[in-house]
Amino acid sequence: MKKTFFLPLVSLIFFLTSCEGLQGPPGQDGINILGQVFERTIDLNASNGFQQVVTIPTSIEVYESDAILVYLWEGTYDGADIWTPLPTTYFPDEGTLLYTFNHTYFDVKFFLDGNFDLTQLGSEWTNDLTFRIAIVPAEFGDANLTMEQLENSAQVEFIGN
Repeated sequence: MKKTFFLPLVSLIFFLTSCEGLQGPPGQDGINILGQVFERTIDLNASNGFQQVVTIPTSIEVYESDAILVYLWEGTYDGADIWTPLPTTYFPDEGTLLYTFNHTYFDVKFFLDGNFDLTQLGSEWTNDLTFRIAIVPAEFGDANLTMEQLENSAQVEFIGN
């Protein structure tokens, strides 16, 4: 009795899982919003007070709500660049050293901070530092835009196929 009930049940399950329905209507193409990235090599030494302002290129449109992320290049490993996000802290023999930044929507200010006299640092800590600045498109959480409003916004660039 169990075998006669089991075989039709397995057949029914197999039949129902192998069925396909009609294809639905095609969906709309998605949007592709990419962030912008640029790099700068600067010095953060006594001659500039261990700080420097880098202007964001005018070719990059930055909005007040966009996120700006910064990375410090630390070299390469097996041919790949090594990037460390800022702020980051190091512990040279002299004490504690902090690479950090702040920004507006038109510039980024880099600076060093430490718990010792920064003039004691070697040039490997202060000169020819390469930073990668990434502008990540974002909007304020209370904007409550619908997808239609976003698609019709003049502030959004759509990248086609």
